Parts: sequence; C-alpha cells; structure tokens
Amino acid sequence: MQRQIFTFVGHYLEMVLAMFIGMGLLALLWMLIWPGLHDQPVASTLVMAADMTIGMAGWMAIRGHSRRMIVEMSVAMVAPFVVLLVPLVTGAITADTLMTVGHVLMFGTMLAAMLLRRSDYTHRHGTVVQPDRVENIATP
Repeated sequence: MQRQIFTFVGHYLEMVLAMFIGMGLLALLWMLIWPGLHDQPVASTLVMAADMTIGMAGWMAIRGHSRRMIVEMSVAMVAPFVVLLVPLVTGAITADTLMTVGHVLMFGTMLAAMLLRRSDYTHRHGTVVQPDRVENIATP
C-alpha cells in the first residue's frame, strides 16, 4: 500500500515537472513568434495553460500512457480555465484572478483525474495492470 502511494505521488510530481518544463520551453518560442503576448493577460494565461498541458501530455506519451488517459488529463488541466472564462467575460473576475484561480484549480482537477483512474497511477511505468478476474459464477 505504501509503495502504491509513493508511486501515485511520483506520477503526480512527474506530471507537474513536465508541465513546468513545457511552460518554460514553449514560453521561449512564444516570445519569438508573439512578442506582445505578455501584454495581453487573458491570452497569456490561456497560452500558458496550453503550454503546460502540452508538456504534460508529451511526458505522458513518452511514459506510455494511453491516449484516453492523456486526453482525460488534458481536459482536467484546461477545464478550470474554460469554466472561469464565463465570470471573466461578465466582469465578475479579473485576468489576474483567472491566472491564479485557474492554476490552483488545475492542480486539483489533475489530482481528481488521477484519483478516478487510481489503478493506472499506482503502478510503475511499463507495468501492465491486469483487470480483476471475474470468476465464472456457474462453476462451484
């Protein structure tokens, strides 16, 4: 059990590290192709979220996660920002709030996605997880 918790936490930390690497590397690219991006807080926040998602998705692919898991985690990461666009557009929150709350929620939604697929995140990479065997109930 303790090993599973350690593996789960390790997966989470790997994805967070991959997010920061993706954000950092892609930020350099954005500075070259969209020099005024940081003067546009909403666009900058959404691009940053996308960059973090790209970094995480790339790492998950390298580590052999299924497309389904990569898509689920990507949706979990972007969903807070999409939801927060409504209060942003209505003036209920500022662009700074979008940035801060969106990122805080992102970490929570990632954790939620991992907890929903707990068995996929509590084993080592490259280990095939066998589904529970269902015994034939007709056999005594």
